[in-house]
Amino acid sequence: MSRYTETLERLIETLSRLPGVGRKTASRFALHLLKHPKDAQDLAQTINELQQKIKLCKRCFNISEGDLCSVCSDPGRDGGIICVVEEVHALVAIEATGVYRGLYHVLHGAISPLEGMGPKELKVQELIERVKVERPREVIIATDPDVQGEATFLYLSKVLRPLGVKITRIAQGLPAGAEIEYADPRTLSSALEGRREV
Repeated sequence: MSRYTETLERLIETLSRLPGVGRKTASRFALHLLKHPKDAQDLAQTINELQQKIKLCKRCFNISEGDLCSVCSDPGRDGGIICVVEEVHALVAIEATGVYRGLYHVLHGAISPLEGMGPKELKVQELIERVKVERPREVIIATDPDVQGEATFLYLSKVLRPLGVKITRIAQGLPAGAEIEYADPRTLSSALEGRREV
């Protein structure tokens, strides 16, 4: 038997589907929103705006409120280097280092057959077309150093090599099984600086 009303249970269920949020935390969030209606209204409004305003950059597939994201529209960026990441949060983590001044390409996932994620489910074909058109001098593959990230790296290096572009991999200063999102800026900086050609 549920301890809460049906509507509150649905909210708890929805919140508990967020990464890192268990049922107990979801219950605390839901009860807070019930007790503070202004916070609930602000949250609802922000989520609504998020759905209406946020889209993917047409060039790199980063999140954006315009056709191009802030990185792609920055004339001070080095257009000759493209750093390929699995997710937007990895891009944000690399940007926080202040070291990298090139462009990005966000795959929106990694190759994982068990989860039904193959190259067709990712922004791989868009990357291939982009490399053909933009002809960068280097593509840095900055996928996570886990099984899925390594599979993605191997596949990308295989399909990009015939295009004649220099392919590098971020150094393995990140521990195996780690996620780029949680690495500290110093570790990420040394991983970027220690990248190697493949």
